[in-house]
Amino acid sequence: MTTKEVASRFDEFSQTGAWDKIVVELYAEDCESIEPGTDPHLRSAKGLDAIREKGEKFNEMVEEMHGGYCTPAVVGGDYFSVAMGMDVTMKGAGRMKMDEVAVYKVKDGKIVSEQFFY
Repeated sequence: MTTKEVASRFDEFSQTGAWDKIVVELYAEDCESIEPGTDPHLRSAKGLDAIREKGEKFNEMVEEMHGGYCTPAVVGGDYFSVAMGMDVTMKGAGRMKMDEVAVYKVKDGKIVSEQFFY
């Protein structure tokens, strides 16, 4: 798939909340996830298994999901980006709104990296 095709498929899944399908279908086995913060629960990860585990750990911290959004992807070369966010109650931390920009790199028809800015 081209970067545009991967981004389009990402959009389809994100609009229905099928985040697990994004990872299964679109991520490369050796992909990398880059986080900017120092939160020990949101560390960078390398490899599909580590990225899945990171997602599971985040979901375990969620007490209640109140809503969320993901904008359509903007494609440029081997990259696409989306703005996304959620209204969530985190265990022990209360309700909060989280917003970020995510940038994805595509190589050989698969996402090889994701980087978050928040």
